[in-house]
Amino acid sequence: MIKTYKKHIDQNLQNFLIKIRKEYKFHLVHPILFESIKNFCSRKGKRIRPLLMILSYNGYTKKSGSSKNLYTASTCLELLHNFMLIHDDIIDCSDLRRGKPAIHKILAKTIKTNNKKKLGTDLAIVAGDIVYSLAINAFLSINEDSQRKEQALKYFIQTAAHTAIGEFIDIVHGFEKINRIKEKDVFLNYSLKTARYTFEGPLVIGALLAGAPKKDIKKLSRLGLLMGQAFQIQDDILGIFASEKNIGKSILSDIAEFKKTILVCHAYRTLSGQKKKAFVKCFEKPKKTYSDLTTIKKIFIESGSLDYSLKKVATLIKESKRIFTKLELKPKYRQHIEDTLFKLFKQTDRIANMAHLKNQKS
Repeated sequence: MIKTYKKHIDQNLQNFLIKIRKEYKFHLVHPILFESIKNFCSRKGKRIRPLLMILSYNGYTKKSGSSKNLYTASTCLELLHNFMLIHDDIIDCSDLRRGKPAIHKILAKTIKTNNKKKLGTDLAIVAGDIVYSLAINAFLSINEDSQRKEQALKYFIQTAAHTAIGEFIDIVHGFEKINRIKEKDVFLNYSLKTARYTFEGPLVIGALLAGAPKKDIKKLSRLGLLMGQAFQIQDDILGIFASEKNIGKSILSDIAEFKKTILVCHAYRTLSGQKKKAFVKCFEKPKKTYSDLTTIKKIFIESGSLDYSLKKVATLIKESKRIFTKLELKPKYRQHIEDTLFKLFKQTDRIANMAHLKNQKS
């Protein structure tokens, strides 16, 4: 069933993009504008956000079948995701996304100029704004009770705003010294930047559209935040210990941007004396190399920061499973949501074990 859902999501995303090409008359502007947006949004992905919205909706709806245009409406979350990625890649100066050129790299070729970087950046910001407007357009396509639809739309917009606030915090943290960032600050950022629009938003929006009980809305919100925090910790681990091929972006990006992750905070808090000084010196270098990455990896392992982060993930997942048992979701859809969410954490232990083995050999 999950494969079928994903197939329908991809089909509806393609159909929607073709439809808006005509409505918005993109072809009258410049061919690269629509093509770059279409190709970027069509890249292979987990489609976790629209999938969770659909599963949550179907788990609570009293209708015999899915609401008309549910799949098209669900793509609002995939489009929101792509909008975030476009701007995130500009902020992070990342040239790769999902193993292919970031959209600002593609748009830098729009016309001949001596300042391709500025051209690509400026046009990508505009493209991202267009994708966000398309996300709202997609959401409005659903045929559902107007009051519930309005509630869900407000939540969708709020989710986008909170994610942007998380990005703001993330940028500020990047300029702050390590000693000023506490673990609670990191978790606030995890909740706002990742958890809200990846897990909590999709689950709550689907439930709101279906008319789920208020008590379940609160539980879904808590569940989404816990899963989002766990997922971001895993992402932090993969960003350091995985390969570039596996994550589809530069493995130097997180440390190059001075990202204050739970790994970084724990290492700083745990280390002392010369070891702490060496860590701070390496982490705060303006330009880092793969040799620096190797050093930081080793520090994360020897300081216990990797194990600490893995235990945090396990604790968050355990609490999430407890909440699942208290939801009034239809059993079939509860199981589908559980399978979808917990499948995302299979590679964490594998990466951790590989990291420990490599460290023992070195």
